[in-house]
Amino acid sequence: MSQSTGDQDSVSVDYSEADVVHILRDGEVIGGHQIPWSSNYTFLVQIDAGPGRFLRAVYKPKSGERPLHDFPNGTLYRREYASFLIGRELGWPPVPLTLIRDGPYGLGSMQVYIESDPRVTYFDLISDHFELLHRFAAFDLVVNNADRKGGHCILGRDGTVWSIDHGLTFHTDFKLRTVMMEFWGGSLEDTLLPDIESLIDRLSVTNDLTDELNEMLTHNEIDLLRQRAETVLDDPIFPQLDPRRDIPWPLE
Repeated sequence: MSQSTGDQDSVSVDYSEADVVHILRDGEVIGGHQIPWSSNYTFLVQIDAGPGRFLRAVYKPKSGERPLHDFPNGTLYRREYASFLIGRELGWPPVPLTLIRDGPYGLGSMQVYIESDPRVTYFDLISDHFELLHRFAAFDLVVNNADRKGGHCILGRDGTVWSIDHGLTFHTDFKLRTVMMEFWGGSLEDTLLPDIESLIDRLSVTNDLTDELNEMLTHNEIDLLRQRAETVLDDPIFPQLDPRRDIPWPLE
C-alpha cells in the first residue's frame, strides 16, 4: 500500500498492510487540520511513521459527532469500522483500512487517507467503472447505507475506486439513500451471491467477525444485517427507490 505525503520534509513510502495497521493504531498523531466541509468534526491527520515520514489518515472522533434524530448518539465512528469489516468479509467494495483508536479528541475511527481528486465523483466514474460500482450498490444494500453521495466514491492515484464515509449504516429501519439510481430496480450480479452467502454463514456463528461486530453494533442491528443479506440472497433485486425521498442531499 503506497502512501504519498506530498510534503517536502517527508517521503513516499510503500508500506505493507501490517505496517499500516501498526502505524494507524499506535503511531503518534503529530499534526493535522479539520476538514471544513464535513457535517461532523472530521480531521485529516498526520501520524508519525518514523524519521521524516508520516501517514495521512482521516480521524472521526466520537466527540465530534453531531446528534441526529434517527441514529443513536456517539455511534457513527463504530459504524465506519463495522462497514470496513463487512467490506473486508465480502471482498468488495474497496474500503480504506480503518480501525478504532484514541486520538487528540478522544476515541474515534481512523482511516487511511486516499490521495484523490475531489472533483472526480461517482458521476464521473460510472461510465468506466459500472461493474465495480454495481458492487458498491450491493454493499450499500447489505449495510443499509443512508448516505451514499457522489463524493463517497473516490478514484485513488493507483486507479482503485474506493468507498468512503460509512457512518450512516446498519440502521434497524430501511434507510437506503443513494445517488446510484442506475441500479435501482435491477438485478444483482450472480457472481456476488456466493460472497453474500458466505457472509451470512459467518454472521450465523460466533467467530472473530461477530466478536468485533458485537463491540460496534447492537445485537438487533447485527440480526437485521444478517436478515438483509438473506433477503438479498433470496431475491437479488435492487429496490426501486423514490427519487423524492431516497437521494441524499447534497448529491456530491
